[in-house]
Amino acid sequence: MLSPEALDKIRQQFDHAPYPRVPLEQSPKDDPNSLFKHSLVTAYYRRYGRVIDPQDRLILDAGCGSGYKCLMLAEANPGAKIVGMDLSEKSVEMTQQRLAHHGFDQVECYAGLIEDLPNLGIQFDYINCDEVLYLLPDPLTGLQAMRSALKPDGILRVNLHSAYQRRRYYQAQALFRMLGLMDDNPTDLEVGLVHETMNALQDHVVLKTTTWHPIYDQQPEGVLVDHLLVGDKGYTIPDLFGLLREAGLELVSMVNWLHWDLRDLFQNPHALPEPWDQLVPNCSIEDQLYFYELLNPVHRLLDAWCGVATEAEPPDSPPDRTVQNWALSDWQRATLHLHPQLRTERVRQALLAACQASQPFEISRHLSQVSPTPVVLSSSQALSLLPLWDGPHSIAAIAHQYQRFHPVQLPSLEPMTPDAALGQAVELIKRLERCLFVLVEL
Repeated sequence: MLSPEALDKIRQQFDHAPYPRVPLEQSPKDDPNSLFKHSLVTAYYRRYGRVIDPQDRLILDAGCGSGYKCLMLAEANPGAKIVGMDLSEKSVEMTQQRLAHHGFDQVECYAGLIEDLPNLGIQFDYINCDEVLYLLPDPLTGLQAMRSALKPDGILRVNLHSAYQRRRYYQAQALFRMLGLMDDNPTDLEVGLVHETMNALQDHVVLKTTTWHPIYDQQPEGVLVDHLLVGDKGYTIPDLFGLLREAGLELVSMVNWLHWDLRDLFQNPHALPEPWDQLVPNCSIEDQLYFYELLNPVHRLLDAWCGVATEAEPPDSPPDRTVQNWALSDWQRATLHLHPQLRTERVRQALLAACQASQPFEISRHLSQVSPTPVVLSSSQALSLLPLWDGPHSIAAIAHQYQRFHPVQLPSLEPMTPDAALGQAVELIKRLERCLFVLVEL
């Protein structure tokens, strides 16, 4: 536990420079990628294969800073009650002002430590702890506190800085610590001295080529969160899993799960060399993620959804939630939903415009950070999905629409039969469900 003096210094740091520095009037409404990540629908579906209604759910932003993530949570989860908590009283005040400015009144804010979270006496459906855990003096204590405030079927989002991806920044922090720029709370003076140092270096100097970007000249606060981030620590995938186990939590999914696919690192994902062809299908998720991290440490954050171990599985949860393995009889009982961040009039009009121009519809453009590769539909495939903008439908309804726009089978040119349309509609939905563009529940 930090001493009162150390806590006071941290409070002063964030009172002086609440983070993130986002203008009060700025809104995430037109940022579907951020709303997708902050949606309880996304996280809950990743764990339970069910579509949850966020209405009246309790959502906490632990370490809410100046409140922009709270605003994202409110926009992404209509009708939910948002609670913000931060060590800095100034940050809490800014959070309340921000949410009120944007018309959200189901909001409560508290000034305090994450470790003191159980004292609130509130159980949450979802806890967002973004860009905070790696700054805590004892991440395990913070995780245990959040676990105790999580409902048995609740979901917690946490992330840690990657030791491998951030290693050059830790090198920079060591340098500026030696120069005395990180002894206290870095201010504009220390930021300016970092700028002077880095701009004075020759262009071939490794620290400059690997950690310095022109954007720092326009956004000087970036220096505070990279080169002068007091308390910053790096972790590995084994560290993440170890902390989760000790806290009584288990991994649900990486938040950007499609960007952690080990097979995608090989030139031919379907024909891996020895010993990978035997190893990959049989190793644990933890090992697969660690292999990826060792081979390709490109992710700044080890960003994960997790849940309470052993208690989190609801009794009515389907036994196999991997739709890729479903039998046709499962599909015939399923209900299909369009993800809320795609079920907008803007996306619908973009689909219709592409179809009217007889052009492919790149659905991934509207959630561009979900899939590492573009997801493109033919105009007839896109038209088959139109009923989902009106609400949930069965696979039979989508197959009927599919048959309307695919009267013949290719390449045989035989008439499209109902069974063939059903089979092809299922394959289309499987492809879209992998990215959570379409959600499928029994």
